[in-house]
Amino acid sequence: MKLVSFNSAGSWRPGVVLGSGVFNVEMLLKGGSSADTHRISSVRDLLCEHGAALPKLSERLIAAAREKPQAEIGPLDTLRLGPPVLNPAKVLCIGLNYNDHVAETGRALPSHPDVFAKFASTLIGPYDEVRCSNITQNLDFEGELAIVIGRECRAVAVENALDFVAGVTVLNDVTARDLQYRGTQWLPGKAVDASTPCGPALVTLDEVGDVQNLDIETRVNGVQVQASNTRYMIFPVRELVTYISYFLTLSPGDIITTGTPQGIGAKRQPPLWLKPGDTVEVELQHVGVLRNIVR
Repeated sequence: MKLVSFNSAGSWRPGVVLGSGVFNVEMLLKGGSSADTHRISSVRDLLCEHGAALPKLSERLIAAAREKPQAEIGPLDTLRLGPPVLNPAKVLCIGLNYNDHVAETGRALPSHPDVFAKFASTLIGPYDEVRCSNITQNLDFEGELAIVIGRECRAVAVENALDFVAGVTVLNDVTARDLQYRGTQWLPGKAVDASTPCGPALVTLDEVGDVQNLDIETRVNGVQVQASNTRYMIFPVRELVTYISYFLTLSPGDIITTGTPQGIGAKRQPPLWLKPGDTVEVELQHVGVLRNIVR
């Protein structure tokens, strides 16, 4: 199942991708045989209500789409998409999680995941413009796999951790390096408003396959700058969920982005900084492509 957030008449709505079309989830669930206890007005609402039974939800939406073809909004490639989860309670990020990226930074291998935070205000859609060049001359790219939590969890065992993951999306952890390194904390460079493309869809794990065997690639103006596979993570997804949930309750819709492989602009000679007019693409196998122009 692929879930998206689409814009309709100035408002954001949850959608499900079926074939090449997007269907309005609210319309599909309305008047169903089992009434929803809350209004479903976002993907986060959908996860809060159905995150523990996503396969059953998928079957229900497919059946409803057959009965309600009028719920189709239009072809996926004609709609304005936002980040799949527009209003996550938490956006948690993992730094230094690929061996080759740690090596290019000259740091020692971490003994525990390095966790920092973003905010919902940083997130933009998969094809939106990245408007950061007015505040930084050192704008960098970091293509990443991101997971979305499907149901509340705290202190979960590693063998059960994926049971709490709704699915996977793509995220570009666009970073203002000059702001990042002004102090000892990374937040200023990582949490710039409207700087972080995410999407195009939240793809449930049953469609993704092995989350630890997905190719990931970043391109700038069509030239490959990062290429790796999620099997090279130091801390795999299961361990990240377990580690974070040990000290923090994870909620439906929370995003955890899992680190970037080597090839970032800051560590190239000379550095490769993003500039106005550049097109940055991040592609994750079985999940989708982000495509954003820098302004």
